[in-house]
Amino acid sequence: MGRLDKYNVDLKGLTEANSTYSWTVDQEFFSIVEGEEVQRGKVNVDLKVTKASGVYHLSFSVAGSVIVTCDRCLDDMSLDIENTGELKVKLGPDFADDGDIVVVPEDKGIVNVAWYIYEFIALAIPIKHVHAPGKCNKGMMEKLDEHSAEEGGEEGGDVDTGATDPRWDALNSILESDNE
Repeated sequence: MGRLDKYNVDLKGLTEANSTYSWTVDQEFFSIVEGEEVQRGKVNVDLKVTKASGVYHLSFSVAGSVIVTCDRCLDDMSLDIENTGELKVKLGPDFADDGDIVVVPEDKGIVNVAWYIYEFIALAIPIKHVHAPGKCNKGMMEKLDEHSAEEGGEEGGDVDTGATDPRWDALNSILESDNE
């Protein structure tokens, strides 16, 4: 028995038109899946499987928290997530994943949803993740302030000195003469 077998959904064995599954995924799950975006957390997963016209509609709902790295101070931070997603599966001769519909071999009739669960969790994470104001690592923030002040002046902003590249000045003069 594989370590992710508990995320197998036996489509051929479904006795009702609607079936539900629930899991709580945690560090063990994330270490087995070995995805880059998330390595730790605790997320509740609900799956509803509906069969209609030979196609199985899998509706996922994920909610919980994951541990990610703060983009500003590089410390770990807890991030609440929530997401829903859909997957269509049908039975066929061989496995295929064309994006819209996943085909699983009819002789087995089983789809493992572990990777899809992971993807829906990863998709719930915003691109930018930073601590709330004042919660970042103070030592790291002091270092950032030091380097920002050295490079750009006040608050690490990009200070406009008014100097421009002479090549652009020459091009701008051509444009200005055309407009006259």
